[in-house]
Amino acid sequence: MSDELAVEATDVTKSFGAVRAVDGISVRVSAGEVYGVLGPNGAGKTTFLRMLFGLIRPDSGVIRVFGRTWAEDGVGVLDGVAGFIESPRFYPYLTGRQNLEGLALLDGGARPGLLEEVLEVVDLRDRADRRVGGYSYGMRQRLGVAASLLRQPRLLVLDEPANGLDPAGIRDMRALVKRLAASGLTVLLSSHHMEEVEEICDNVTIMSRGAVAFHGTIAELRRMAPDPGHLLATGDDDRALALAVAHPRLGLSRDPDGGLLVAGPRDEVSAYVATLVAAGVELRGLTLTRTPLEELFFMLTDASEDELVDVPAPAPAPRRSARSRAAR
Repeated sequence: MSDELAVEATDVTKSFGAVRAVDGISVRVSAGEVYGVLGPNGAGKTTFLRMLFGLIRPDSGVIRVFGRTWAEDGVGVLDGVAGFIESPRFYPYLTGRQNLEGLALLDGGARPGLLEEVLEVVDLRDRADRRVGGYSYGMRQRLGVAASLLRQPRLLVLDEPANGLDPAGIRDMRALVKRLAASGLTVLLSSHHMEEVEEICDNVTIMSRGAVAFHGTIAELRRMAPDPGHLLATGDDDRALALAVAHPRLGLSRDPDGGLLVAGPRDEVSAYVATLVAAGVELRGLTLTRTPLEELFFMLTDASEDELVDVPAPAPAPRRSARSRAAR
């Protein structure tokens, strides 16, 4: 990472009618880092990224991209920037290679050999000549990254890149982002899954209802995280509860769906399990309910995804097509 800021958002606000989608947030992304914007669905992440791309304008505040603003530099803000908002779209009756060739022409052309290089980076070279209509969702997501890389960007913006992917697709997308970050590319990504950003991000902003709930490093988040929780299944829950008196650092309660919820330090949970075994209580299962960082995420956002409503995308602005092409 360097001292240069790839993105600097200061007191940015955006409302849609009575809904405050983004509420005075400030974000600083250093060049060369992987930065995560995390929050439940409807927390304002995509609205923030739309403002960064110039697809909508903030009501107040300023977003600078490598020191440039929309008010001062217009579409020049997107020089060296690429990515996609929500899911990338392609012509399904064309092959992956043909789609990329067409997009490269719209953007002024690509240097010889670059198309093959980006197909290699996203692991689609052997499937580039298949029609996109036959691609899996994960392949289309990776083709979107390939289209973005054709611009040879300094900043890559990815909106929920693993959303809708199966476990194998999520693994592949994480590996791809790690490879891109290792090359020195600045990556700004949004997600509503803590585990998605934990492994790959240097710093993170957690949003809740349009506002910032946390700014900091993953290491700082880990220090804040509560003790892990477990679901304990036994042959005698009443006796297991009675034996917990010898372990005051634990919190135990009955789960409405059966079993016991156990929360506390890992060493104390292990000691409690040893107590149950020594007392002859049958153990049928001990399952981690949420990782500590997942638990902290829900504590910071203080809402389930069902309690939040996504703000619909506004009608396209007159110049959106030109900006969208530049932001590929």
